[in-house]
Amino acid sequence: MKLTRIGLDLAKNVFQVHGVDQSGHVALRRRLSRNQMVGFFKKLTPCLIGMEACASAHHWGRVLQEIGHTVRLIAPQFVKPYVKGQKNDANDAEGICEALSRPSMRFVAIKRVEQQDIQSIHRIRSERVKQRTATVNQIRGLLGEYGIVVPKGINQLRRALPEIAEDMENGLTEAFRNLLEDLRRDLAHLDERVKQLEKEIQKVARKDEAAKRLQTIPGIGPITATALAADLGDARHFKRGREVSAFLGLTPRQHSSGGKAKLSGISKRGDTYLRTLLIHGARAALRTAGNKTDPRSRWVIRVSERRHRNIAAVALANKNARIAWALLSRGETFDPHHIQRPTEGTGRIETHPV
Repeated sequence: MKLTRIGLDLAKNVFQVHGVDQSGHVALRRRLSRNQMVGFFKKLTPCLIGMEACASAHHWGRVLQEIGHTVRLIAPQFVKPYVKGQKNDANDAEGICEALSRPSMRFVAIKRVEQQDIQSIHRIRSERVKQRTATVNQIRGLLGEYGIVVPKGINQLRRALPEIAEDMENGLTEAFRNLLEDLRRDLAHLDERVKQLEKEIQKVARKDEAAKRLQTIPGIGPITATALAADLGDARHFKRGREVSAFLGLTPRQHSSGGKAKLSGISKRGDTYLRTLLIHGARAALRTAGNKTDPRSRWVIRVSERRHRNIAAVALANKNARIAWALLSRGETFDPHHIQRPTEGTGRIETHPV
């Protein structure tokens, strides 16, 4: 069977295949079980296979590439306009196949196993931090019901819990003191888990060459550097730094029509976790920028004086994302006294680290 393009709709156990020949005519519609996947695609001559970038897509992308096929992952929102009729597996596979044929279609890079390992550490850490925050809020809420208010801050709560437990005149019953002790142990356990995961991240940051280069950028530490390196991987699949900042939702949201450009706040598209790390890191860099004389620090100070500090922090996060693209795609090192030159053919200024 000579196929040139295949749309593959993924699932846990049932997979739908839609293939077309060189002339674009439908040559294959088939449903496969999980056990049939590898054997079926081994029998086909190498062709172009498209899948939505969803759960297990990176795994199957690596498997099919090893067989000899060319695999492209497409964001689900870019597939939806090409799905005809009502939603079912067959229509989804056909829509993926059609979206794959578009010359201007954007694709998602297939991640290596090592990248997914690092992302898993970050996801587990993020979940543990959320659980810790929920536990802290629960303790505060329960204490408030007994008329005990603890100052803001997780460290304030940690210090206050032993004092509250030892105070026999605060009106707490023995039953509630036992519950409070259980919550305190839960909080201590979550603190320990977060510390362990952060040690793992720091270990990766010391070994990974890309992460070490990224950490030279002010405002990017081990956590942000490893998250960026795992998410972007080979950044050369982005044409320019602005595509990275747009991918992370750090560019203005646009709603333009009739030749009138309307820009508002940042779009907040893409990975919320990574965008949050970049903005928090930019806030930290902004606090120390006033003591520095390099062009980048002077620029962000001028922005913060002219606009709000929050706007300056987001602008710095945007710039850091673009610089990170340059370091990852070109293998360069960061220099705060960077050279600025016009981008060829545009007249726009683009940052090029030395």
